[in-house]
Amino acid sequence: MGMVNAAISRRSAFALAGKLGLGAAGLASGLAGAGLAGGINAAKAADSSTGLPKKPYKFHFVCHVTLDQFFTPTVYGIQDACAAFGCSYQWTGSQKNVVSEMVSAMQTAIAQKSDGIAVCLVDPTAFDAATDMAAQAGIPVVAFNADVPVGSPNKRLSYVGQPLYQSGYNSALKWLKLIPKGGHVMLSIGVPGSLNTQPRLDGYIQAIKGSGSGVTYDVVNTGPDPATEISRVESYYLSHKDVKGMFGTGGSDTYACGFISNKYGLVKAGGAVAGFDLFPQTLDFIKSGDVNFTTDQQAYLQGFLPVQQMYLYKLSGGLVGPANSDTSQAYVTKDNVDAYVGKSRFEGRSDVEPT
Repeated sequence: MGMVNAAISRRSAFALAGKLGLGAAGLASGLAGAGLAGGINAAKAADSSTGLPKKPYKFHFVCHVTLDQFFTPTVYGIQDACAAFGCSYQWTGSQKNVVSEMVSAMQTAIAQKSDGIAVCLVDPTAFDAATDMAAQAGIPVVAFNADVPVGSPNKRLSYVGQPLYQSGYNSALKWLKLIPKGGHVMLSIGVPGSLNTQPRLDGYIQAIKGSGSGVTYDVVNTGPDPATEISRVESYYLSHKDVKGMFGTGGSDTYACGFISNKYGLVKAGGAVAGFDLFPQTLDFIKSGDVNFTTDQQAYLQGFLPVQQMYLYKLSGGLVGPANSDTSQAYVTKDNVDAYVGKSRFEGRSDVEPT
């Protein structure tokens, strides 16, 4: 008898038992010889479950910009997941997107026999060898925030984050509606080629080329240091005052675009500014009308979900494998920004734990 038929038979049998006044326990006993009581016993066992056990696993998170405020809610997500599952973590990597420092951090985690490594795969090949080493040592590796290209031989088990090319493409379709035909725009990127932002830029460019709008663009390398990003965006604006829009691909350069828009009145004069992430300053600029919108990629989940996936992988002996997780493409505009500016731990604006 197939599983579906068995399930139907059990339901039918219990329905009949109800009509005849028979107890479920007695019916289960009668069906045991036919092998139909297993589901009943499993259900009883589930009712008495005490939940998942707390385990002292230690996970390493390797980030490309460890001090960037974008990752504040990510760290809160890591902390909350570790508290839920009894685990601990180390936040490591590079302060300024130095890939060799990140690879070294992965190697250190492997040498320390980490129970799992989550890493921002910002380079298409640089992490392959370290990921192989981790796999050989039985250490699960999960990518978060940035991922290797499709078809890569990298042995990471899953990616937790935004589909970056598509998010750039979709965002551009939204802001292109705000640019006059034949208008000129500036596209910014902190580190050209870095896989956390380059796919977004590629999506921007493809959307422009496919739009038939005649929009032209320049790409400005703003650098990984927030202190330099404002000066580079401002320098561009002052020499291109006819620019109709400025669009960031990361959190800090989006903030820089908003800062310049606020200083010189770009959006209020009919231009457009948009980008990514939920820097508090960017949200303030949305409220003040100096940024049209930003794209939320739920940084909190980029910390919480890797812990959850690595914990379950370890606990199940590899039977529950990590799975790719899209952390959304929600747009924050003046219409809904008030929901984001409160003192929320989930958005990194408060360290108060949820109750």
